[in-house]
Amino acid sequence: MVLRAIEQKIEALFEGVFGRAFRTNVQPVELARKLAKEMDDHRTVSVSRVYVPNEYTVYLSTADHEQFAGYENSLVSELEEYLQEHSKRESYALLTPPRVLLEVDDDLELGEFGIATRMVQPRSSGKRQVAEEPEGQVEPGATMIYKPRTPPPAAPDDGPAPEVDREVATLSWDGQTMRVAKRRVLLGRSRECDIQVEDANVSRRHAELRQEGSSYWIVDLDSTNGVEVNGKRVKRARLEPGDMFTVGSTEITFTTERE
Repeated sequence: MVLRAIEQKIEALFEGVFGRAFRTNVQPVELARKLAKEMDDHRTVSVSRVYVPNEYTVYLSTADHEQFAGYENSLVSELEEYLQEHSKRESYALLTPPRVLLEVDDDLELGEFGIATRMVQPRSSGKRQVAEEPEGQVEPGATMIYKPRTPPPAAPDDGPAPEVDREVATLSWDGQTMRVAKRRVLLGRSRECDIQVEDANVSRRHAELRQEGSSYWIVDLDSTNGVEVNGKRVKRARLEPGDMFTVGSTEITFTTERE
């Protein structure tokens, strides 16, 4: 009942003259429910507690973000309260009260949004740091992209289904070439990574290449030296064939091919 009351308060923020506009944009209540889903998906089981991330960055398209102008602070407060109540209901443990950040990502289309989670704790100096994640848990910094639901295409009445070529990503660096067969590929210096990069400037778990639908994204996993795409420092970026991204001092070329 508490969560439903909060959902109603979030809905009420955007009723009236702005209500019709939001029906074609990201819905605030949808943000709340997806944030709760991300909290559930990133649980970390300890000895006697179940910890969940306490920082959530929501990436919005420019058009969607502009719709929240004048209401952003109220919306953020409601979303944080929603996550707090969800954690209490599920008996989750939080290192600090949940924090929600809204950011703009020009790569996102209208109605699309991304959510990145982190588990952070306050340092003695007052700064926040990322808590180390146990093995087997979802990688911190990875961003889940949500797109508007569209009805599936109607199946043909008869005849065999046409063959569809599958697009596969290819990475090239230091004279090596590797085809990416997985939807999530971890790059870093550690032997546990899918792609081990022999570079002292590369973190053990440096970045992740993710396939979301037909798009490929490179995501910086809070590495020491960061990630650059075509010479520009990024936290996450959509890759196009021919793009070059840098981890540490190693340049990697991204291409795609049909198989």
